[in-house]
Amino acid sequence: MKLNQLILVAVSSVVFFSCVSSKKFKTAQADYATLETKFKTLEGDMSDCSTEKATLAREKAALEREIALQKTRLKDLDDQVAFLKKNNNQALKQLEDLSVISSTQAESIRKSMENIGAKDNYIQTLQQQMARKDSLNMALVMNLKGAIGNLDDEDINIKVDKGVVYVDISDKLLFTTGKYDVTNNAKVVLGKVAAVLKNQPDIEFMVEGHTDNVPFRGGSGLVKDNWDLSVKRATAVVRILQKDYGLDPARMAAAGRSEYKPIADNSTAEGKAANRRTRIVILPQLDQFFQLLEPNKG
Repeated sequence: MKLNQLILVAVSSVVFFSCVSSKKFKTAQADYATLETKFKTLEGDMSDCSTEKATLAREKAALEREIALQKTRLKDLDDQVAFLKKNNNQALKQLEDLSVISSTQAESIRKSMENIGAKDNYIQTLQQQMARKDSLNMALVMNLKGAIGNLDDEDINIKVDKGVVYVDISDKLLFTTGKYDVTNNAKVVLGKVAAVLKNQPDIEFMVEGHTDNVPFRGGSGLVKDNWDLSVKRATAVVRILQKDYGLDPARMAAAGRSEYKPIADNSTAEGKAANRRTRIVILPQLDQFFQLLEPNKG
């Protein structure tokens, strides 16, 4: 009897320890699977960061090359002006020595040359201002792209065209079809754009609403057609930038373009989707150029 009891105790102990080891093994497996998932997620995030870093590095290098090119052009112009001034003065002196022209005529010509030099300096100043503006625009684009992050190019596009910065946001990100209420996902994107614009207190911008050429249906209420829809969408975005993110309303303007400024062919679904957009236009600071022109009138 005692032998049977001892055997029963021994078997029970083996079964108990076997169960405990099995539970620990399963727990360890679950922990490993969780850690492996986290590792893959972090690995993906690191890859995205590396891609974004490489993109920003390329844009920075392009900007630096453009700045270096502008500096080289300005130096070449300075050298040309100096060369022309030197040769002109020598030619005048030779003519005066040969009595071909009088000293009064030589002085008159010299003053004319100085005026030309002053105009050359003025042109160089304008070129420097334009180069500076282009550099600031590129920096603004890089800041916007860095703030927004890796959004699909179909949803948002930031570019510089003829000295003006444009931010195009697809309506599928901002609004539901035929509506002008901004979605919650879009508010996150607008908040990132607003943060960059808020750090540039001297710039003004316009928000433009654009539609495709499909006529708006159900126009018995506040929205009668694509004109109304484009304006309502622009003012909805401006209102959020002002009320939710604290941008100065004096710096903003809202406009509706309806269907009349397409960027793609409305004959395809893809073209229609591209044309349904809201565009933020960073307005050029023309008053600064007018101030630059003021002292040189006449």
